[in-house]
Amino acid sequence: MDIQKATDKAVRILSEMISIESFSRQEDNVVPVIEKELVNNGYKIYRKGNNIWTYCKDYVEGNPTLMLDSHIDTVKPVKGWDTDPFTPVLENGRLTGLGSNDAGGCLVSLLQAFIITDETGLPYNRVFVASCEEEVSGANGISIVLPELKKVDCAIIGEPTCMEMAIAEKGLMVLDCEVKGVAGHAARTGGVNAITEAYKEIEWFHSFEFPKKSELLGPVKMTVTIINAGTQHNVIPSLCTFVVDVRTNEQYSNAQALEIIQNNTKAEVKARSLRLNSSYINSDHPLVQVANKLGINTFGSPTMSDQALINDFPTVKIGPGDSNRSHTANEYVMVDEIRMGIEGYIRIMNELVF
Repeated sequence: MDIQKATDKAVRILSEMISIESFSRQEDNVVPVIEKELVNNGYKIYRKGNNIWTYCKDYVEGNPTLMLDSHIDTVKPVKGWDTDPFTPVLENGRLTGLGSNDAGGCLVSLLQAFIITDETGLPYNRVFVASCEEEVSGANGISIVLPELKKVDCAIIGEPTCMEMAIAEKGLMVLDCEVKGVAGHAARTGGVNAITEAYKEIEWFHSFEFPKKSELLGPVKMTVTIINAGTQHNVIPSLCTFVVDVRTNEQYSNAQALEIIQNNTKAEVKARSLRLNSSYINSDHPLVQVANKLGINTFGSPTMSDQALINDFPTVKIGPGDSNRSHTANEYVMVDEIRMGIEGYIRIMNELVF
């Protein structure tokens, strides 16, 4: 199959995907689109929940294995679309529609690259995964696929990066914080104002700097995003709660960062989850060496992907499209970007040596 035919097929598949609502945890109807393309090309399909995967036809037990993964779910459309988000519009080489950029263009490019390299063969195994629930880091997404797979050595995660390679990615931890006071009448001097007490802790979150910084990801970033307190105007509040968004670098696990926070603030702090850790791949890994050889820029990504849930083997994130378009009105991907994505993935796989 030549690249132009593969690009045309990728655009057709992506257009069909756009026309089907596939919000996180509601991907049932879009799974058959990917399944049909794989079955038509002679692949055996494995499925768990709304995740599907398949192995290369020349799979050899014991050989190293590269996983190719991107997601089929989308966020819900924001306000401001000029067209129907579920009607693909192809004009002047631009394909507009919900999920076109994040991460449909990556998914169909990886899919076509997987099929093409299977025709020529490679000296290592490949497994293609179309995962679900990525946009919500859901428990039934890539996490339930990984235990089902044969041994994987490393992975390419398809996300829109302008075909630059993210070799590190920030983690996420959401904290629920609570500061207590003593209720009293606002006209009197009694009571302890929980809002006033919370000021001090919020200021700590704003100004504290974790000692270890990252060359790729910078410092750990903490942002207070929600504050709640008080019941009526004349009562001194006895409780103030606030939420903190914490973006960790690869220098700290979420558990380590949480311990530091709890040891330095008087607020009661609870993490909603510790599972979305930062990721990092060593600069001497074969995938990074391929990027260097091909002149692909490497960087640290502030946004999350399936990488955050993969802990047993190293990953990189790369794909056609631009992350700045993700989750926006009139989301689009260029046809030329899809073509360059297919070509780029093929070059990386052809140059990869374990």
